[in-house]
Amino acid sequence: MHIVVSIKQVPDSAQIRVHPVTNTIMRQGVPTIINPYDLFALEEALRLRDAYGGEVTVLTMGPPMAEDSLRKALGYGADRAVLLTDRYFAGSDTLATSFALSHAIAKIGETFGPPDVVFTGKQTIDGDTAQVGPGIAKRLDLVQLTYVAKIASIDLAAREITVERRCEGGTQKLKSSLPCLITMLEGTNEMRRGSIEDALCAARSRIVKWSAAEAGIED
Repeated sequence: MHIVVSIKQVPDSAQIRVHPVTNTIMRQGVPTIINPYDLFALEEALRLRDAYGGEVTVLTMGPPMAEDSLRKALGYGADRAVLLTDRYFAGSDTLATSFALSHAIAKIGETFGPPDVVFTGKQTIDGDTAQVGPGIAKRLDLVQLTYVAKIASIDLAAREITVERRCEGGTQKLKSSLPCLITMLEGTNEMRRGSIEDALCAARSRIVKWSAAEAGIED
């Protein structure tokens, strides 16, 4: 089973400052963290890997310093990390971001094997649009299961997954074919603590780095 998790490095909202004139986020000097909803997605992916076998690949798009978040994800137990980095991506909106990430996920599939499940967080705390996950699903022609709180079961032989998602007025239980894309809410599982051995291994691990051209993205 191959699972891809798209994560994003975001400013720590507990230490964020807003420019008094432009009313924009002042990112310089603000510590960064992995987007919290992406951590819920990562934990769910790791639990599936532990239960059913396979690999978890984490992916992020950003400047070279975004490598720090990938190493944290490796420290939690991810098997592989891919950094999509290029000045070409500077200032990307949600449409451009989903376009770029969908190309990177397609290349991950070609290079390391097609993913059975793609995970994202439901949204990022620095944007709050909840548009990137569905945008990726649309471009990759994947079934999308949004606002998922729990993976109930997977039947790999039948290529089916059952999830519980939150909606207005309650909870839905849905069954879908694989492959699919899932956007995760805060779930019932807390993020695991990485071991010292995992952290040391993550520090030595090779990060796969692709430019726009290497990911097959053209002007």
